[in-house]
Amino acid sequence: MHFHGSVLCAALLAVLPVHPLPAQSMRLASPDGRNVITVALDGGQLTYAVSHRDRAVLLPSSLGFAFRGAPRLQRGLRLLDSARAERDTSWRQPWGEVRTVRDAHGELRVRVGERNGLRREFVVIFRAFNDGVAFRYELPCQPNLGAFAISEELSEFVFADNPKTWWIPANRPAMDRYEFLYASSPLSMLDSVRTPLTLEMQGGPVVVLHEAALVDYAAMDLARVGERTLRPALSPWADGVKVRGRTPFVTPWRTIQIAATATDLVPSVLGLNLNEPSRVADTRWIEPMKYNGIWWGMHAGMYTWPSGQKHGATTENAKRYIDFAAANGLRGTLVEGWNVGWNGDWIGSYGKGFSFTRAYPDYDLTAVARYAKERGVTLVMHNETAMGVGNYERQLDSAFALYKSLGVTSVKTGYVNDRTAEGHAHTGQYMVRHHRKVIETAAKYGLSVNAHEPIMDTGERRTWPNMLSREGARGGEYNAGGPDGGNPPEHETILFFTRLLAGPMDYTPGVFDLRLKGSSGAERRPDQPRVRTTLAKQLALYVVLYSPVQMLADVVESYTNQPALQFVRDVAVDWEQTRVLNGRIGDYVTVAREAANGDWFIGAITDEEARAFDVPLDFLPAGARYTAEVYADGPGAHWLNNPQPVTISSGFVQAGTVLRIAMAPGGGQAIRLRKER
Repeated sequence: MHFHGSVLCAALLAVLPVHPLPAQSMRLASPDGRNVITVALDGGQLTYAVSHRDRAVLLPSSLGFAFRGAPRLQRGLRLLDSARAERDTSWRQPWGEVRTVRDAHGELRVRVGERNGLRREFVVIFRAFNDGVAFRYELPCQPNLGAFAISEELSEFVFADNPKTWWIPANRPAMDRYEFLYASSPLSMLDSVRTPLTLEMQGGPVVVLHEAALVDYAAMDLARVGERTLRPALSPWADGVKVRGRTPFVTPWRTIQIAATATDLVPSVLGLNLNEPSRVADTRWIEPMKYNGIWWGMHAGMYTWPSGQKHGATTENAKRYIDFAAANGLRGTLVEGWNVGWNGDWIGSYGKGFSFTRAYPDYDLTAVARYAKERGVTLVMHNETAMGVGNYERQLDSAFALYKSLGVTSVKTGYVNDRTAEGHAHTGQYMVRHHRKVIETAAKYGLSVNAHEPIMDTGERRTWPNMLSREGARGGEYNAGGPDGGNPPEHETILFFTRLLAGPMDYTPGVFDLRLKGSSGAERRPDQPRVRTTLAKQLALYVVLYSPVQMLADVVESYTNQPALQFVRDVAVDWEQTRVLNGRIGDYVTVAREAANGDWFIGAITDEEARAFDVPLDFLPAGARYTAEVYADGPGAHWLNNPQPVTISSGFVQAGTVLRIAMAPGGGQAIRLRKER
């Protein structure tokens, strides 16, 4: 929400009347009383502290801004006013990990101003929920703060101890994205990291730092500025400015999710509750779906994106993939490399040759779209930009209008580059504005968006539910073309408790040719990339790693005579409720999700260690009876040397039944609980 105009200035200033309060310390508690924010004016500085169940999580942490060409707005402050509010409502998602979301919180608005000098002022809004706390700034319209350029946001997160953290690096000029393996270390050893950042305090709780409602601001990384202190590190414009704006202005929310254990972090709705309600009046056209595509073959070396002898995006090839999708109940088919511009150095030229309406001669876009529609399949149009944002924006309306005329309902965008041609950061304010433009334009034309090389999810899917999914982490493609052999077995068990807390991820599971023999026709060398899971784990990922669009990622030839494919046909992508049955960050996790028809699906995954659990099905409704269809690691299964064996079995279960879940090293288990009707 970004206001402009003098009328709105007056309205915003009128929110809090100027009646100075004597109190210099204020307390705000969550509805259940467990999470408490203490706001204080200490020595002319506004600070906040956070506790959980009477244990300090954040010690007093300062707030404020540093501006280019103006004094800092941080010290010499006085309290002007405060106001409180409470809210307890529920709202329904058109799709998600849970159908109904409760929004219960207390709110405290604190207005402060400088005693001397420019006498600027700002408001901080604090909210306390049962699952965490959040705050954001408002900069009202005022005589000495109109147009501004933020050089640093001075918010602090001062931790009460030295928690263990799981992180990926930020501020890497050679790769300004999120595609790194996660590392773990004490907070005191961090440099600059991405959010969401998961921290486990000694003896609990578990804390996640992230942001919500990123609309017209730079994305927030975190930099360590003291042994246990973090501060926002905002991605810059080309000239180094972090944020440009004009009052009145609001920032994104800084979110601090808090849970007793890691398994209580999911499903995460804190960020959703801090975004505005849907601006799409009728969401029935927005369709969660499973899809396949001409994609994995490029990463595995079978096809190419550029035109030529091995061009993947041909009319004939596309029809083969559409036929497979139709035969297996998939709703979409992605075709990458269809459009003019892939030949030559498209990365180095920032995609200046990309057309988003003109196809290569061997790909008849109109005929393929018509063929897909006749088979009950939608094309997923691929728009790689190479960070050539200007080129893409000039074509947005014409491209999206064309796609709509062809009956297309989905677009996959891509941003393979580390800066724009002008030098703006991949996750800076310039790109935030661009992504919002794409989402809003797509909604106008009835298109949903799946963004790769994106800016991290901050809950905007509530406001624009056509923003279905995104990448934003190291996905399955690294198992085919990664420089280090692929994602290790622990990778997905970390993603669940880190990246997936921000929102859906298009990880692209479902690879059945785990050793990638099909890409060369022979056994690959040990040092070549490969999929470091068992086949049963590939099935379980459809349940564990949430996305309303899930890809059946492998080439179609890999699914011939594969009985395990039935689970992918059956598994849902949209859920009524989600339960985390067990888990430990980096080791294992077991998730149960209920589909709209009353069936439940369970996914369990492990790292390189074999594990077995007894899982009570006490979440099932009393009196209901289910058939459990179990896809387990077969005899001798092992991610390293025997990944393929899957044992498929079935039996009757009900509430009170205890399932034994056994997983091979790097393995998993996928279960459908089919309700008897």
